[in-house]
Amino acid sequence: MLSLLAASGAVDPIYWSDLGMKPGIDIFGFFTLRFYSLAYLIGVIFAYWHTSKMLKAPGAPMAQRHVDDLFFYCTLGVILGGRLGYAAFYTGGETGIPSAFTDFSGEGLVSWKLLRMWDGGMSFHGGLMGVVAAIVFVTWRDKLNFLRVCDYIAVSVPMGMLLGRLANFNNGELWGRQTDVAWGMVFPGAGEVVRHPSQLYQAGLEGLALLVVLMLLFWKTKARYRPGFLVGVFTLGMGVARFVNEFFREPDAQLADFAIRTGLSMGQWLSVPLILIGLIVTLYAVTRKPVGTGAGSSPATA
Repeated sequence: MLSLLAASGAVDPIYWSDLGMKPGIDIFGFFTLRFYSLAYLIGVIFAYWHTSKMLKAPGAPMAQRHVDDLFFYCTLGVILGGRLGYAAFYTGGETGIPSAFTDFSGEGLVSWKLLRMWDGGMSFHGGLMGVVAAIVFVTWRDKLNFLRVCDYIAVSVPMGMLLGRLANFNNGELWGRQTDVAWGMVFPGAGEVVRHPSQLYQAGLEGLALLVVLMLLFWKTKARYRPGFLVGVFTLGMGVARFVNEFFREPDAQLADFAIRTGLSMGQWLSVPLILIGLIVTLYAVTRKPVGTGAGSSPATA
């Protein structure tokens, strides 16, 4: 009887193909600007604009010229780190050697899989390591406070995560696990199985929610005067959000066996260090005295 009632109240799933999504914008009929690329572009532009605006508030740890250098090197770090991270973490074969480094079977002018970024494959954790490497270089070269610079960079990063996950949804990729929730969706390439729209969960939690929290902390509190606090909250929040969202996201096909063997997905294992580092940095920040709050302590006019 209960099964009949449940069946009668069943809701037809949402078909992604019925939403009219397009992979990009056609420009002059011969070039397509893909939304995933557009997400990266808008994310970088927003981060540059917002960080420049943050410098005008008292207590900035760097000048505009430092921001210019940082965003050049950080953009390289996102692209190179994201691609190398994906190749290293997500393309491992039975031999243990990542296939992206050894696969030269691609079609077109570029056959090496590692260089074929238009075929997809970017790692958040790899991109994060690339950005950290860029910040280390610039702060060492210009003798800036590493933690304080990281604080200012971290506030704007979730916007890129928000746009990137929305682009994943627009592309109908990185879908979620099987579900029976009313908002479940059927994605192309995933059979007729109803799945979580996990891209939207990630956009909401890793992107929008974390962006709002960090914006409020920077603009409505004195958190920026505690070196490491903002980047600690970002790292902790991103790690927790990613760990939770992985429960709803379908593991990458080539790593499905890995998830079964270890009990956690690759994304969750990579998020554990983020959670620990974020917690340590946040605790460090709140147990230290805040830096000077006077405008005179800022090098923003240097």
